[in-house]
Amino acid sequence: MLGAFTRTLRPALSRAQPQLLPASRSQPPRRLQTLTRNGATGATFQALEDCLVLDDGGSPMRLNYLWLRDHCRSPSSYNSQTNQRNLDTGSIDLHVRPDHTTVQDGHLVLTWSGGHVTKYSLSWLAENSYEGKKQSTVQQRILWNSDVYTNANIPSAKWDTFMSSDDEVKKFLQNYLLYGIAFVDDVPATVEATEAVTQRVSLIRETMYGRMWCFTSDLSREDTAYTQLGLDRHTDTSYLQEPCGIQVFHLLKHEGTGGRTLLVDGFYAAEKVRQQSPENFELLTSVPIEHEYIEISDVHRNHMKGIGPVLNVYPGNNEMHMIRYNNYDRSVINTIPHDLVQRWYVAHRELTTELKRPENELWVKLTPGKVIFIDNWRVLHGREAFTGLRQLCGCYLTRDDVLSSARCLGLRV
Repeated sequence: MLGAFTRTLRPALSRAQPQLLPASRSQPPRRLQTLTRNGATGATFQALEDCLVLDDGGSPMRLNYLWLRDHCRSPSSYNSQTNQRNLDTGSIDLHVRPDHTTVQDGHLVLTWSGGHVTKYSLSWLAENSYEGKKQSTVQQRILWNSDVYTNANIPSAKWDTFMSSDDEVKKFLQNYLLYGIAFVDDVPATVEATEAVTQRVSLIRETMYGRMWCFTSDLSREDTAYTQLGLDRHTDTSYLQEPCGIQVFHLLKHEGTGGRTLLVDGFYAAEKVRQQSPENFELLTSVPIEHEYIEISDVHRNHMKGIGPVLNVYPGNNEMHMIRYNNYDRSVINTIPHDLVQRWYVAHRELTTELKRPENELWVKLTPGKVIFIDNWRVLHGREAFTGLRQLCGCYLTRDDVLSSARCLGLRV
């Protein structure tokens, strides 16, 4: 669906792109100007009728004039103390053009009608232009199978240091961002301590399971997790429009056998599909399907529905940012037209095959004191069947606040 739409759209977009050649003999582009900086050849720009083309040695940037005026960082246009825009975008002339343009000391300087001056550093433009954004990575990641992760020998954070040192939290978050999982050891085996350690990095997201939850195999909720059965790999809360970002588990007690935790890097498997079958990858990113959670009892009444593609990518650079994979909660497939249903099943089967390869499975034996944080938008989890009393506590965390904590500590996200 998306492929056909894109193929239809691209020619139109191409026709709509501003051309470096004059649109007509009566409106030639302004002369290409080569400017100097500190005695050396510097940036060049070309003022076209509808945009400024700026080249500072990388990919030429097409900068729309209205965009250049709208993003002005002068005090009258932008409040640097609150990092908010002062300028009313709706007040800008849609056909605004600068009266004068130059490059000085590593900055693009534009003078507008009325004398207002806008000044951008070339590095800011390179980072924030469409061309720069398209080529950059939103989040650095290390995709892994069992061997890759095991050989990386990533240390766990320690409870005492983690609770008192921002540097320890920063190292923990760096590992979490790179691999999608991270551990804190030596945590007291209580719900209260588990809550405290999670709040070092994020706010807790309350769901129909509550804020902090503690459960065992008593079938107190109508969910397979509340049994002793094994659980196949999956992401949680796929039935929410925005699935929970982070899953936290802490095994408080286990008097029995089995119960190991299974972890699989969904992005590693999806990347294999992208390399082997680009058309299947595209289908999994473009076709929305529905997941559903139904719980009707004397105590709990919930009926949740979430819809979205199995794989989500950022627009522009096609970088993966979420996998929504849960065969337990996948609802009736009624959002795919007949001519795509079989193809979707083929694509889904290829992804499932990659997710189930033994070499991609990381098995971890959780113990009291070891808290695991799982990126629920990336890493699938499951468990093997078990015997005896097995009690866990945990919660979901808000993804935005985890990423905010990382940025405030100087990490790039």
